[in-house]
Amino acid sequence: MIVRSETLKSNFPRHVAIIMDGNGRWSEQKGKHRVFGHKHGVKALRKSIAFAAEKNIEALTIFAFSSENWKRPEQEVNMLMELFFTVLGSEVKKLHKNNIKLTIVGDISGFSDRLQKKVHAAQLLTANNTGLALNVAANYGGRWDIVNATKKIAQQVKEGALEVESIDEQLLSSTLSLGELPDVDLMIRTGGDYRISNFLLWQLAYAELYFTDILWPDFDAKAFQLALDVFSGKERRFGQTSAQVNN
Repeated sequence: MIVRSETLKSNFPRHVAIIMDGNGRWSEQKGKHRVFGHKHGVKALRKSIAFAAEKNIEALTIFAFSSENWKRPEQEVNMLMELFFTVLGSEVKKLHKNNIKLTIVGDISGFSDRLQKKVHAAQLLTANNTGLALNVAANYGGRWDIVNATKKIAQQVKEGALEVESIDEQLLSSTLSLGELPDVDLMIRTGGDYRISNFLLWQLAYAELYFTDILWPDFDAKAFQLALDVFSGKERRFGQTSAQVNN
């Protein structure tokens, strides 16, 4: 269902999404291989998860691996898959201990059987946790998400379980990935690029977009807090006028 902040002029986000960009450039600046940057990116992610949980943010969705990232050099893709596998194994118990619910969002059928089993086990372990909802978008694309939801709805119509007239925004929203969560309030992108790169296209409809030149491995609690401070100064109108919001 479509869920927005309880008030139009909310000064704190319920749902934050992050495009973690800049690992490769960070390592290249230091004369290191790109894998060096990705490993340090995991450390930055740890800090952001801890910060989000501390601030009582309801949901944190991170873009770990897009459906377009398969086009990268094979060696880097293989390394990312191994890193993903290793991190799932080493971090999921910590997430569970801290009452964090982990959900992997995307087409995991593209991963190896070994990694798919790891994903299912991690989600099962944390399924009943009630703290921060941590969503990792892996082999994910916003267009894929919309097409996938459309296919599910079309199948219901085909089977006679749904009337065409019943299709609306709320139905499509609830059929998408993260359909049970509020829409994204704040999207942060590190690395200096100003685009959303096919990330949560539907869910970002009314999000505040925050771009920073900080490369992901250098993104810390201070940088995260700055993004929240900027968000708190925004007037969120959702199509209304300032006068309507103020009244």
